[in-house]
Parts: sequence; structure tokens; C-alpha cells
Amino acid sequence: MSRKPIFKVITANHLTLGDVIYLDPWGAWVRDLQSAQVFDSPERAQSRLEAAQNQTDVAVGVYLADVHFIDGAIQPAHFREAFRATGPSNYDHGKQQQANHV
Repeated sequence: MSRKPIFKVITANHLTLGDVIYLDPWGAWVRDLQSAQVFDSPERAQSRLEAAQNQTDVAVGVYLADVHFIDGAIQPAHFREAFRATGPSNYDHGKQQQANHV
């Protein structure tokens, strides 16, 4: 069985709101994983990561996270990132509540 290719996104937490955020292709921080820039090159990802880590007025805990493409959508490769992308699952609030009202 072949493995799915692993790509990277840059993620962090918003400094004042605490929300999980992702770096988009234009260098802005967004809350939606589907809007994140996906890297297929470790060198390019590392270069952007270093720049993102300097945005200390917006983001804290900046790091690279593994993702896959499934049916054209960006999907976290690990449970931790899936949980971060959707928020707590005990009741609808935050990102889950917004998804239900779209």
C-alpha cells in the first residue's frame, strides 16, 4: 500500500485571541485551514517558517504541521492537528458553530 504524500502548512495560535491560525500564500494569518499555503518543498517551508516566527505581534507557537490532500481538500495528517483545526468536540462553539451556520 502506498503512503499519501505529506505536505506542510505553517500554523500557530493568534496572540490575543488564542485561535488556531494558518499562514496563507500572501503572508496573512487566516483561521481556515483550506486557505493555508501548502508547501511541498521542505526548504521553502522552512524559509517561510522563519519569517512567520518573526511575526510576534500576531502569532505565538509557530510551527510546521503535516497535511494531506483528500478529495482536493487539505486534511491534517495527525489527530492533534485535526483537533486544532476544528476546535473542541464536546459541543458546538467557535469554529464548529460557524461551520454549522455556513
